[in-house]
Amino acid sequence: MRAAALHSAAGALLLTALSAVPAGAVPADGAAGAPGLSRSPGVVLAAARAEAKGVDFTKCPGGQDLPGSMQCGKVSVPLDYADPSGRQIELTVSRVRATQRDPHNSKRRVPRQGALVFNPGGPGGSGLYFPLIGLLPEWKRIGAAYDLVGYDPRGVGRSAPLSCQDPKRFFKGPAPAPVHPSESYKRERIAQAKAYARGCAKRSGSALRHYNSINNARDLDVVRAALGEDRLTFMGASYGTYFGAVYATLFPSHVRRMVFDAAVNPDPAQIWYRNNLDQSAAFESRWADFREWIARHDDVYGLGRTADAVLRSYERARARLAAEPAGGKVGPGQLQSAFLQAGYYDDYWPARAQALSEYLKGDPKQLIAQAGPVREAAAEAENANAVYTAVECNDASWPTDWKVWDRDNTRLARVAPFETWDNVWANLPCAYWPAPRQRPVDVRTGPGELPPTLILAAERDAAAPYAGALEMHRRLSGSVLVTERDAGTHGIAGGPNRCVNGHLDAYLLEGRLPARRAACAAHAEPEPTAAR
Repeated sequence: MRAAALHSAAGALLLTALSAVPAGAVPADGAAGAPGLSRSPGVVLAAARAEAKGVDFTKCPGGQDLPGSMQCGKVSVPLDYADPSGRQIELTVSRVRATQRDPHNSKRRVPRQGALVFNPGGPGGSGLYFPLIGLLPEWKRIGAAYDLVGYDPRGVGRSAPLSCQDPKRFFKGPAPAPVHPSESYKRERIAQAKAYARGCAKRSGSALRHYNSINNARDLDVVRAALGEDRLTFMGASYGTYFGAVYATLFPSHVRRMVFDAAVNPDPAQIWYRNNLDQSAAFESRWADFREWIARHDDVYGLGRTADAVLRSYERARARLAAEPAGGKVGPGQLQSAFLQAGYYDDYWPARAQALSEYLKGDPKQLIAQAGPVREAAAEAENANAVYTAVECNDASWPTDWKVWDRDNTRLARVAPFETWDNVWANLPCAYWPAPRQRPVDVRTGPGELPPTLILAAERDAAAPYAGALEMHRRLSGSVLVTERDAGTHGIAGGPNRCVNGHLDAYLLEGRLPARRAACAAHAEPEPTAAR
């Protein structure tokens, strides 16, 4: 497991977004801009309380199989920062202390540099197991210098978990996934989106509005204070880069170092509907990359010698699964979801290609294993989806007229059919959302306001298109962008690219940054796995 693998590759990573803010959108705590948000008395009071109390780290709940060096604790934050003495919720925080041992010379002690706090994205991703990453060779130098700290953000896992439906109903039977849905199918999905939005409101009540990116940023400042850190060292991936950038805008003087890995476009006009459209377009290119890789290894997989031929093989599998789901549980929808994951991480490519090849040759076992729902994970998956939906729907205004969604995505699906409609169905509850919407923070910092930050991006990342990294770089004055050229893994820190890891280590361990922009050659493509 590496940093990229800590991200959930399912629906919770579908980054989405919108443009104009109508008159009904409200700034958090009644403040019109970032200064008011950052000076909210609720944040100041909550942070002071957390600093005084600290974190009592003990054995992690249910952690009998975890290494003994990892411990967990609780940090209390207000549900509503406008009412800091009202209802409190507890965030579960995890930590592995800095080893302070040089991994190349065990007799040499390394100075401790404080805590490195990590968020894997989502919204809805749990960072609770992040500290275990220090066991990997690529992370040992960082784990020597820093306490590695993860946590479940509000609503996630063990931190006042959200739910929008009975987890037992989350994994349905074999699902269709029409590339060009009929009008009757669209009406069915609209009804499901409305029901899902009602379920979120019913299960959470008035608390639902308080699960948003601004409060995630405020919570991060409370966690910083509880850890006893005057200034925060933070690493966010995917969505974690967005609320990390919100934090940098609201609390620039509280920042020591920040790493933004797989940066999301923070432009308020993109949050969140327009980012959704951009992502669907980018996945089409990455899907083509994957098919071209399979075609180059036709001698192994036999799925076609061109990307178009591989597509025809994939479509044959879709048609066959629509007629008879594999194992009674893998239909076209499950197939699409499994291959969508390969758009995030190219190390999924060999296994997915092998499963498709074997299925078309009459053996469905690998496809069922890779694409079938994991019933034991239903509660975790439902919770992640609920948080994803709540945060993104709360963060900004979305189109409320189905005609807008239908027009935009029908046009897009003509040229980018792979993810477009699946992305629509994941986000459509936001069209019917019952809670008031926030006005997105205008993420930006001026010269000298924020310490230099490091932005990492893969040039062909589909989940966080590269234009987002460029926009993040433009908005955070003094930031430095490191690009992995001609690569598309979603999250590149601590992965197989030594050049990227060298920049990460230099920044976190020594505070050194490259020139204003730097580039690394792509990591090696995965090796094919022979189909049986």
